[in-house]
Amino acid sequence: MDSSHAASFTRRGLLGAAAGAAAGATVLPGWAPANEAQETEFRPRERGPAPERPNILVILADDLGWADLSSYGAPDLKTPNIDRLALSGIRFTQGYSASPMCSPTRIGLYTGRYPGRLPGGLAEPIERPSELNGIPIGHPTLASLLKDRGYRTRMFGKWHCGFLPWFSPTRLGWDEFFGSFHGEMDYFSKINTNGEYDLYENEVSVQDLRYYTDIVTEKTVDFISERHSEPWLANVNFTTPHCPWEGPNDQETSKELTARLLAGEVGFPGPLFHLDGGNREKYAEMVESLDAAVGKILRALERTGRRRDTVILFTSDNGGERFSYLWPLAGLKGEVREGGIRVPAILSWPAALPSGRVSHTPVITMDFTATFLDLAGARPHPDYPLDGRSLAGHLVGGQAAPGHDLFWRRRNAHALRRGNLKYFRDPEGRPFLYDLSQDPRECANLARKRPADLAALRAAWEAIDATLLPYPTQ
Repeated sequence: MDSSHAASFTRRGLLGAAAGAAAGATVLPGWAPANEAQETEFRPRERGPAPERPNILVILADDLGWADLSSYGAPDLKTPNIDRLALSGIRFTQGYSASPMCSPTRIGLYTGRYPGRLPGGLAEPIERPSELNGIPIGHPTLASLLKDRGYRTRMFGKWHCGFLPWFSPTRLGWDEFFGSFHGEMDYFSKINTNGEYDLYENEVSVQDLRYYTDIVTEKTVDFISERHSEPWLANVNFTTPHCPWEGPNDQETSKELTARLLAGEVGFPGPLFHLDGGNREKYAEMVESLDAAVGKILRALERTGRRRDTVILFTSDNGGERFSYLWPLAGLKGEVREGGIRVPAILSWPAALPSGRVSHTPVITMDFTATFLDLAGARPHPDYPLDGRSLAGHLVGGQAAPGHDLFWRRRNAHALRRGNLKYFRDPEGRPFLYDLSQDPRECANLARKRPADLAALRAAWEAIDATLLPYPTQ
């Protein structure tokens, strides 16, 4: 949290206290991911020349937990559209977000670099307008680099990488933007945590009091349905299922929370954190509304005849919150435990990728950025080298996966994964070492038994950390 170190602990504590049965639930007897019987393990093999400059559709959920889809094992909800997307391509079981918090992961996705390379990435998350906290104008982004390759670029939904008047998607490579700047707002009234109305077309405020998930879906469908003579990038950033806990018919809940915001009850935790509302059933309703939205987008794409030529990534900006189903992982949003950083990740491209595959290769947000640039024939700017590794050679060229260390840093904790080993330092500064292949719940600390491995991973973390910006003093 950029406001204070104490606030960061407070947010994590509140999340943890409310997680309860959801985070600690047990797997139902006989339960398995919905697609499991139809999946086979992905094996790299040469698949011939991949189509050049595919369309790229990135669908980003907000605070969706690793097992919050039926294709990932959720026992109490159904996500048939996202499950169908998974069966059309590759479902990654060890996909990771760049950060356990919203805006740093988005910075990682848009730049392909560690969030800590930018001042805005040190705010965890960006909460208030500041000329420092955002992606600087002129910094290369996925959109600007693809635009140089002839792509049309659009963003719909949550931006959360800096506020006006300093930062905006349309100043960083996206041709058009329709969405919100803040990380948290009411689904109907569009009032954000700061008590401000927050729905924009480009940089102009627009009024629309319908359910936000429906608006983002409608705008995306309209864009996809246009006649396109050039390839396109569409970043579709839902706020679902982030709090407040409002489903498509919860206008009365919205009125109550909005009244409190407009009466001056702003800031953290505030009404929108919604500590006095929600339950697992409401959360499931929100996830299922997200699935319905994804279904509408997929059907619109299929109607255009360009589904085969479109790369689709579905993932989340971080791990789940207090109503998420995370078993067998420990931790949740805000923590660099597995539950806070491991996320669903589905990649589909019928023209080049096999269907019905599952991959256990660890991948992180920035790897997908590097992959998209590679597939589009775009090169990163030499002054801004990527931290992600392209998966293109692995997915379509028959090459081994580009193994590399996965790195996470928060002000109060950090972690690094190498192969199956994970080094973790908790907020009290204590070191832990886990073998995730045997212990995905991070219960057996191997630090004493394997001191050489602990030292190697800690040194690797420190080497990367030394290249990043330091956190400002508080």
